[in-house]
Amino acid sequence: MDNQLRNKKYLDYVNKRLPKTKWFPSLLWAFLVGGIICVIGQGIFDAGTALFDFDKETAQRYSLIILIFLASLLTGLGVYDQIGTFAGAGSIIPITGFSNSIASPAMEFKNEGIIFGLSVKMFTVAGPVIVNGVAASILVGIVYYIMGVV
Repeated sequence: MDNQLRNKKYLDYVNKRLPKTKWFPSLLWAFLVGGIICVIGQGIFDAGTALFDFDKETAQRYSLIILIFLASLLTGLGVYDQIGTFAGAGSIIPITGFSNSIASPAMEFKNEGIIFGLSVKMFTVAGPVIVNGVAASILVGIVYYIMGVV
């Protein structure tokens, strides 16, 4: 039996055994949980402008800081993973998902020590995002400089 036929039989076997995803409930929960995270962020922003008389930029900064803190705290307590299991893509709203992607490996590898556990492993997932973000921002800055925008 050649490899191609063996691979096809294996894939057929795997596809028969895989649980069928109920896409509509998954989509609905992702939408609702992602929306709730965004509503929490908007609530923090509105509270900052109304209660503390922050300007928009300051309220935005506090909203991001608080959302990052809450996502990291919930990751450390093991709650964010449960939210992610339940909500799927709805839990990876950019700022909270990024916070979770840094905190989760750090928590997982903390027993390897501060340097080889926390410091190295916490950027396993987020590292490429940071590197590509910095590189893209440098390229955009160069283009803006050449165009005379800056």
